[in-house]
Amino acid sequence: MIYLDNAATSWPKPESVYQTVDEFLRNQGGNPGRGGHSLAVAASRMIEETRLLLARLINATDKDRIIFTLNCTDSLNTGLKGLLRPGDHVITSRLEHNSVVRPLGKLEQQGVKVTQLSPYSRYGSVSAQDVAKAITGKTKLVVMTHASNVTGVVQPIKEYGAIARQHNLIFMVDAAQTAGKYPLDVQANNIDLLAFPGHKGLLGPPGTGALYVGERVDLDSLREGGTGSHSELEMQPTELPFKLECGTVNSAGIAGLGAGLKYIFKEGTERILAYEQSLTDRLIKGLARILRVTVYRDKDGTRQTPVVSLTIEEAEPMEVGAILDQAFDTKVRTGLHCAPAAHKTIGTFPRGTVRLSPGYFNTTKEIDVTIKAIEKIARSGIILKAVEETALSD
Repeated sequence: MIYLDNAATSWPKPESVYQTVDEFLRNQGGNPGRGGHSLAVAASRMIEETRLLLARLINATDKDRIIFTLNCTDSLNTGLKGLLRPGDHVITSRLEHNSVVRPLGKLEQQGVKVTQLSPYSRYGSVSAQDVAKAITGKTKLVVMTHASNVTGVVQPIKEYGAIARQHNLIFMVDAAQTAGKYPLDVQANNIDLLAFPGHKGLLGPPGTGALYVGERVDLDSLREGGTGSHSELEMQPTELPFKLECGTVNSAGIAGLGAGLKYIFKEGTERILAYEQSLTDRLIKGLARILRVTVYRDKDGTRQTPVVSLTIEEAEPMEVGAILDQAFDTKVRTGLHCAPAAHKTIGTFPRGTVRLSPGYFNTTKEIDVTIKAIEKIARSGIILKAVEETALSD
């Protein structure tokens, strides 16, 4: 089997992640912060160790500003809805995932103004100058994806951050496709809110994520409840992480996330990025030689994450994905990838694309086999025959 859907969730995980989750549940499965017995203390120690590892990864000076969440979507909702109020203005892009688009849509109904900027070219990034031009007296937030989950294009977040800080705006980054793969420095890039999942590039289990909340931001809480501390208060504590982190966290998942982070630090983000980039380059070069195949990418391959979207002439992406799965045992993602605005921007709406996303555990042989499979599909009449048979059956 060949797994090329790492942009959705990384698989397989490092062996240490599986072992750590099992070990935690069997031998350390107490409720962190909810007791003084040894299991609860061990769980609390593990949670704080993972929090410290995340702070180290993004160069956060205070680990308590790392808030554990359910996933990147939860992190984005916590930041957007905890910050914005009716009358505020937000600048974002037309490359965003629905995890940004839909919360902002809900907030628009409540009186928040939203400006969506188009990239300077069909497959490029949003110009920092366009961000500056879009600022008004009501602008409060600039929120941008670090890299598109459709084209893989990397946005110039350092430039956005400089403009936001110059105008005393809050800058939020969706790092769903880059955390664990690309260097992330919240200090150097003037990032006030950084949202990321634990189950993608960080190699942790599903149901994990985090939100970095910088010192310039005071978020309102979306939920209140038990924190394991300050139990005498009838109102939610005001200090972090307790203000935004209540109820029992996904301890087993966070234990696995910690193991994923240790693996990343051991391997080195530079090495991981270089290897995944080499697989991506190999994939793009191979696909470029196939007739009837279109790859949607920016010309500057150095600004691309391991995400490759393609279409085959006269072929439905879902059909291509089904054939890759059933005939070649290759797992890819098809459709709109929860980013319809991005597909409208690159001209692939409403059918979407076939998305291939290599990971650190893929091999060059798997890439070559996948290229040959796509070439075979593109050259054969398999797709057209399937479409014709479907039409006749209807």
